[in-house]
Amino acid sequence: MAENTWDAYRTVIRMTGAALPVVSFLGRLPVAMIQFGSVLLVTETSGSLATGGIVACALALGQVTAGPFVGRLADRRGQRAVVLAFSLVNAVAIAAYTLGAVADLPTPALAALGVLAGATIPGIGPLARARVVPLVRAQGGDDRLAGTVLSLESTMDELSFVLGPALVGLAAVAGNPAYAFGAAALLVAVCGTGFALHPTGRKARALAPSTPRARGQRPGLPRSVYVVRTGLVFLGVLLGACGAGITALTEELGQPGQAGLVYAAMGVMSAVTGLSMAALPERFGLPARWRVATAAAALLVLPLVWTDSLPGLYVAVTLFGAIFAPNLITGFALTERAVPPQRLAEGMTFASSAFVGGQAVTLAAAGRLAESRGAAAAFALGAAAACAAFVVALQARDTKPHGPLREPLGERPHDAPHDAPRAAVTPDAAAPRDSGRPA
Repeated sequence: MAENTWDAYRTVIRMTGAALPVVSFLGRLPVAMIQFGSVLLVTETSGSLATGGIVACALALGQVTAGPFVGRLADRRGQRAVVLAFSLVNAVAIAAYTLGAVADLPTPALAALGVLAGATIPGIGPLARARVVPLVRAQGGDDRLAGTVLSLESTMDELSFVLGPALVGLAAVAGNPAYAFGAAALLVAVCGTGFALHPTGRKARALAPSTPRARGQRPGLPRSVYVVRTGLVFLGVLLGACGAGITALTEELGQPGQAGLVYAAMGVMSAVTGLSMAALPERFGLPARWRVATAAAALLVLPLVWTDSLPGLYVAVTLFGAIFAPNLITGFALTERAVPPQRLAEGMTFASSAFVGGQAVTLAAAGRLAESRGAAAAFALGAAAACAAFVVALQARDTKPHGPLREPLGERPHDAPHDAPRAAVTPDAAAPRDSGRPA
């Protein structure tokens, strides 16, 4: 089974080229650096933790608000032009935000710069999913190989959110967290450009069906898409509450410096289980996977409510981390199968924004809750969110692959070469879609 799993990863990398995962990972690393580093940077320069929290929340809300717009532009204009433009603008915005923090600008000005830095994020993570999955399917890849792509992408997300805060912490130890923000601006400019100009961007554009610009002409979304987005919001609330709880508990225990290491333990375990998701059999369907994953989250978050020691926190968080990547991977897989091909990039960025939005809002609220009621209260909020996510997962329905991206490339000579490999077409591909009302 393990050999077959690694064969699947090798197949995906062979289809995309080895350079794409590298520039994709490095290109999304700045997002983690500025999200988690904003509180540290602004708190250090302003001397106020409250100001750091406000500005960090403004940055996250900018990302959540603009993310679907970036995805919609990518569907209409192609990823190359959109990612290239946003990467360069985002590099300038991060630099301006950093200079503003170092200059100790007033809080409203810093918040405005934070919104700009968040709103111009090129969304490489969700756009990579929207790019690679159709390419893999067009080259004959089945649902299992598409799931391998999503496992790899989620693992890169997890690793970026482990490495990003660590780099900011090292910069702070070296002298100033602003050094890490300078590196983030450089990374997004260079690697965002590399991702935009990678040959797969041109191939993905050739595969994509044309997207009508008029709102009434766009294909509607089935009900299942909104169900998944709602579930991802609750999963964001869960992670935000646990993040606030971890920070509060390490402070209560007199070990605030351990918070970053606790996050890292959770992220590494999540990445490991994310990679192993490719080994799950196809008969274990996506709705069933999501129900099991959300139920496991609701159970494994409970020990955190009663944890009162640092060793216990490490154990509980590591176990909890094992179920987080499966939840996100399955949520993105359900989105990919339900969203019309013409709106795939928009659908992926909207799913990512739903998760980040739930996390961002909760971080602020759960932080205050933890200050007044203790870490256990924040973890209890996370447990309630996990239960809500499970209830939502019970409503999830699978939608069979559909649309032009699953058709043989040879049937679309105006978009692709005649000698392009033909996609695997199965009877399931013609199955009726979810019967929910269109958007």
